[in-house]
Amino acid sequence: MADITRFRFISHLRANPTTHVRHLRNGKVAHDGAGQAFWFRALNSSLSEIPIDDREQPLLFHGRTQDFQDVAVQATVTYRVVDPGLAATRLDFGIDPDTGMWRATPLEQLGGLLTELAQQTALDLLARMTLTEALSEGMTELRRACGTGLREDQRLTGLGIGVEDVRVVAVRAERDVEKALQTPTREMVQQAADKATYERRAMAVERERSIAENELQNQIELARREEQLVNQRGQNERMRATEAAAAGQIETQAQAGRQRALAEAEADAKRVIGSAEASAEKALLEAYAGLDQATILALAVKDGALPEIGTLNLTPDLLTPLLAKLAGQAS
Repeated sequence: MADITRFRFISHLRANPTTHVRHLRNGKVAHDGAGQAFWFRALNSSLSEIPIDDREQPLLFHGRTQDFQDVAVQATVTYRVVDPGLAATRLDFGIDPDTGMWRATPLEQLGGLLTELAQQTALDLLARMTLTEALSEGMTELRRACGTGLREDQRLTGLGIGVEDVRVVAVRAERDVEKALQTPTREMVQQAADKATYERRAMAVERERSIAENELQNQIELARREEQLVNQRGQNERMRATEAAAAGQIETQAQAGRQRALAEAEADAKRVIGSAEASAEKALLEAYAGLDQATILALAVKDGALPEIGTLNLTPDLLTPLLAKLAGQAS
């Protein structure tokens, strides 16, 4: 909106850079351009303010497809005034010289025209499409058709309006129809999710089986190694027992050999001693053989060979020979 300052009989207008101001003084163009600033008199001046920046017009309308299904189209049209002079002559962009406000609603008129033209193009296209095609390909086709149709429309070019861009935000069916159309896809997604879940569970079971098999193999390997350890320990024990028995046998044999050697030595010594004693006894007996009985008896008494006599009984048989012997020696 232009800034207008009033000073008694004269006023001053200052416009924004994005607005085109057209000043007619007594029906003739006095000022025409963007970002104007000038003095004017309200009594003989006619002012128009045309926005030349990009404007966006939101669109929301319903259409019917080839299979008689209702769809809602949401879009946005970006446009601007490319010929302000032409637009000022076709639409009422006049402003109040005191307040700077538009006397009419030109932008609403322009927005309604854009909406009707875009809606007409979109409805013609939707009427040739099925619901499935409209929902799957409708956004691209509608954007292309509406953009081409609005740019080539003579009513817009005749107003000096240029369409910069058309964006189709959404093409939606009725809630229950859209939900019904989503059901097969949801089922497929659910089936895929269930399949993934089953595969994940199967993979988990397979991994658990692999882990169990590995644990079993480990236990079998441990048992086999334990068996080898027990066998090796038994072999070691048997080897130690065998070695101990062999050492004991050798020790026993050595001890027996020592005892046998000692016995043989003792036997030899005894044989030698016995032979010597026997020789001595033989020599003694040979020496005693030439002696009489009395001498032998006296030697025996001398050597203490006779037993101790506790009680001596003298009988006539013993005394008679002794007396006779003594008598013979006396005579």
